[in-house]
Amino acid sequence: MIERPQSSAQQEARCPVCENAELVPFREVGQQTYFRCGQCEATVMASECRLSGSRERAVYELHNNNADDPGYRRFLSKLAKPLLGYVEPGAQGLDFGCGPGPALARMLEEAGLHMTLYDPFFYPDAAALDRQYDVITCTEVVEHLHHPAEVFRMLDSLLRPGGCLGIMTCFQTDDARFDNWHYRRDPTHVVFYREQTFRWLAQHYGWDLEIPVKDVALLRKSL
Repeated sequence: MIERPQSSAQQEARCPVCENAELVPFREVGQQTYFRCGQCEATVMASECRLSGSRERAVYELHNNNADDPGYRRFLSKLAKPLLGYVEPGAQGLDFGCGPGPALARMLEEAGLHMTLYDPFFYPDAAALDRQYDVITCTEVVEHLHHPAEVFRMLDSLLRPGGCLGIMTCFQTDDARFDNWHYRRDPTHVVFYREQTFRWLAQHYGWDLEIPVKDVALLRKSL
């Protein structure tokens, strides 16, 4: 979602999340090949199986993320509600990878935050990435990242000390159900995270990790 892959050899040589461990074969499902990291436990789609940028964008344009839809608001509240416990009204926030319908940003603004939007396809204003924030949200974003380590380093640099990074993505838990898992079947999903993956990220960046509800990780930067 954020950037294009490097060569296949580079992609499969080491984990794109932790960059410290080699990937090992995990699954072949139809025409798609997946690898697993033995250190952070991320599951990664082979780079040659991924969509082109234009085909990827076409999938995103089909998303119907209506900020006025009560059901969609309930879905986003899984992240919004616990996140608001970490920030004060008036805090500066960034909705990173907000997509064509930035519903979460609108919900947080209604709660008193000042939100900036960034999305490489729909809100590609690079100036949004030139300052720091009290809170950063990534809702249904990290599973799309072709080079997640680069993005996590950037988000760490954008987060003020004491700030909170809120991530929502379906945690991968049951290997036996991976082949038929609805999340895997989305062709734009290229990296799948387990709870251990977020624990590794927290330890690596010095973040405090809380998992308040299923599929939500809150990562607070040390003061």
